[in-house]
Amino acid sequence: MTDWLTPEEWRAVALSLRVSFWATLISLPAGIAVAYVLARYRFRGHQLLNGLVHLPLILPPVVTGYLLLLTFGRKGAVGAFLDQTFGLVFAFRWTGAALAAAVMAFPLMVRAIRMAIEAVDPRLEAAAGTLGASRPWVFVTVTLPLILPGIIAGAILAFAKAMGEFGATITFVANIPGQTQTLPSAIYAYLQVPGGDAAAFRLVLVAIAIAMLALLLSEWVGRSVARRIAGA
Repeated sequence: MTDWLTPEEWRAVALSLRVSFWATLISLPAGIAVAYVLARYRFRGHQLLNGLVHLPLILPPVVTGYLLLLTFGRKGAVGAFLDQTFGLVFAFRWTGAALAAAVMAFPLMVRAIRMAIEAVDPRLEAAAGTLGASRPWVFVTVTLPLILPGIIAGAILAFAKAMGEFGATITFVANIPGQTQTLPSAIYAYLQVPGGDAAAFRLVLVAIAIAMLALLLSEWVGRSVARRIAGA
């Protein structure tokens, strides 16, 4: 299979996997925290927070990418600070692709985890609290094990979404082969040149295979964890 794809195509696939992995890993703690807040608390800014979380789902991806460029570009308020203080650059780097993918996948992750938290009976958490357990300890020992299938499903769903992210990524980090060219960007680039259909089709098959593998893995892991929790 190594001869089936060119080195440039393999680089695009590898970069997509790298970007999706880090996008999922970095956003997961925030996703769990935001999902818990939305599921368990009611406050004045609840609807605003919920709207901000889901905004990337309804905004055109190009708009999200442009906002990221304004914020995290080298001349942006956050981007300039990170560059000058830590030497961390996002614009036109693979790290920016990971950031864009994380932003676009975040709503799906939060939604899956929030649904899992809302399915947990609050009385179980309250019972643990009456035994003297602190709220963080109740979350770790009671809530977290029960919502683990939802966390796994949300993480894999976010990974799959990050693999397919295109609009925000190409706006924020462009389409630089070997540096920011992810799988969707490579497919788009091949479709723009004469005779590129065959290469684009090969990458489409790879994208379908990775997406199906992610879905099957999500189902298998979710069911395995659920069986272990039920038998505990």
